[in-house]
Amino acid sequence: MPAVLQGRDVLAIAPTGSGKTAAFALPLLQAVLQDPDWQDERPRRLRALVLAPTRELAGQTAGVIDSLARSAAPGLKTVLAVGGLSINPQMMALRGGAQVVVATPGRLLDLLDHNALRLDGLPLLVLDEADKLLDLGFADELGRLLAHLGGAAGAGAAAGASQGAPPGASPGQVRQTLLFSATMPAAVATLANQLLHSPLQVDIGGPAASAPDIQQRAIVVDTPRRTALLRHLIQTAGWDRVLVFVATQYASAHVADKLSRAGIKAAALHGQQSMGRRSQMLADLRAGRLQALVATDLAARGIDVAGLAAVVNHDLPRAAVDYTHRIGRTGRAGLAGQAVSFICADAPGSEPHFRLIEKRQGQRVPREQVAGFEPAADALPVPLPDGVGADAADAAALLDTNPGNNAGDNGGIKGRRKSKKDKLREAAAAAKSALPVRRRR
Repeated sequence: MPAVLQGRDVLAIAPTGSGKTAAFALPLLQAVLQDPDWQDERPRRLRALVLAPTRELAGQTAGVIDSLARSAAPGLKTVLAVGGLSINPQMMALRGGAQVVVATPGRLLDLLDHNALRLDGLPLLVLDEADKLLDLGFADELGRLLAHLGGAAGAGAAAGASQGAPPGASPGQVRQTLLFSATMPAAVATLANQLLHSPLQVDIGGPAASAPDIQQRAIVVDTPRRTALLRHLIQTAGWDRVLVFVATQYASAHVADKLSRAGIKAAALHGQQSMGRRSQMLADLRAGRLQALVATDLAARGIDVAGLAAVVNHDLPRAAVDYTHRIGRTGRAGLAGQAVSFICADAPGSEPHFRLIEKRQGQRVPREQVAGFEPAADALPVPLPDGVGADAADAAALLDTNPGNNAGDNGGIKGRRKSKKDKLREAAAAAKSALPVRRRR
């Protein structure tokens, strides 16, 4: 917080649920309060833009800022701009200006195209869940947004720091950029360094420390019995709120339907639903009207449900970083939580896949079985010797036949699959080797 108030660029990596939103929201509010004319300015001057990768995270961030502002800075106007909702009310909300805008990249570009918002002279840019925002999927959108901002993010931020200018204090201040994330892969960190100028780097915990209050369990079970085991765990453990992660939209609806038939109040959450529908289901889970929410990785980031008892990986995530974000939905704000992962005994790649996840987060999770749900003897995975790590299992994981992981050529471990070019090269080489060899006479 002192670095933010001094105007420095910041690259912060911290566990999920540790208060990253407050880390930039509180200095922002303090800076606004230091301007005696902020309540009387018309139109309102944009003092901060917060970018988030998902609608849910953006909505949650705007809610936190509004909640803090109600007592600290009454009258502060925060506008939430996300897709999935009509753009007209958001354009109306921006009439007269706003001090804070929290947005997803796509909708922000729509508003800029409609001239509903201007970003020139923006003093503070916050990239929340920066690893996802800087992923290749957002590269084009971020490039267009930076063009609207008029130059590289962070350029000249050191000058603002030397002047001791707090964020949002002066229209002429050069832009300050803050990147917050639970994880920061090396390739993304390189890109982040291009957007920041002499940033203060804050890292309060690597992968192994990202879930200190979460009990992790790995249960070996046959693929067809996962949902029955899930139902058993919910009922015997007495979980009043549980978030279940699956690989596909179809799986979310299928598993939720099975739980509902068993008398458990459950619903499916996925990206094809409207924003209103998704928000309502999250509200139902928080209020206890739902006991289980079965979701795709849409819910892996930014979702904060107070008192969430457990997270269950019905399907293992494709990437180790997604595992960290998934289990981080529980055990938040110092509370204890439980994360359960199903390892499919009849899927050859499931065990090595989880071994790789363990390696990336720097710890080993003991395997266990639940009475009455033991896998068939002939389906039990062959255990790896203690001296063999995940590297030796990577090749086997690529042959994953677990239907929940969409394995084979369509799935496997993210970042380890063959690219289309690799496949074309292999096909060309195979065709060439099949040609008859001409011998010289």
